[in-house]
Amino acid sequence: MSGSFTWRPYIAGALAGLLAIASVWISTVVLEKPKYLGASTTFVRTAGLVEQQIVPEHVEANPYYEKTKVKIDWQMLFVVGIFVGALGSALVGGQFKVESVPPIWLERFGGSIPLRMGGALLGGIVAMFGARLAGGCPSGHGMSGLMQLSVSGYIAMAGFFGAGVIVANLVYRSGGTTEGGKSDE
Repeated sequence: MSGSFTWRPYIAGALAGLLAIASVWISTVVLEKPKYLGASTTFVRTAGLVEQQIVPEHVEANPYYEKTKVKIDWQMLFVVGIFVGALGSALVGGQFKVESVPPIWLERFGGSIPLRMGGALLGGIVAMFGARLAGGCPSGHGMSGLMQLSVSGYIAMAGFFGAGVIVANLVYRSGGTTEGGKSDE
């Protein structure tokens, strides 16, 4: 497929809203779950599934895994669906490409693949720690909370975006360059 396809923001937003409504209905009415859309528990359960293959006695004795059962459930399928949907969208839109080091990272930190992998791993650890500390991930607090006009959802989203802006500015600030990446000197 040649060319690229870009979603119009109003159409993408409307579809995301319909998907959110469907997810609430499916999770609460069909699956009879007390909570709405969320994904961070999936990563903990996935870690438990891996750990179960290596040291099953630890998983059996772990109080957290007694409470949060190690299993494949709808949330895990949701996370897989996020990956498949993003891949499908990139392929349909002609925007799929394999990058070991994205251009913005390359410009700031160089082309070291191990450094990029370490940065991604560190970012994932911090994000997961924050999600577990906050009792949910951005999709749970933000999207589900905002759908319900929850004050905590608005506070969470303000925190996510505020922290994101600060961290992006610290990590990718181009100190001493002007527009176009040319040095002030």
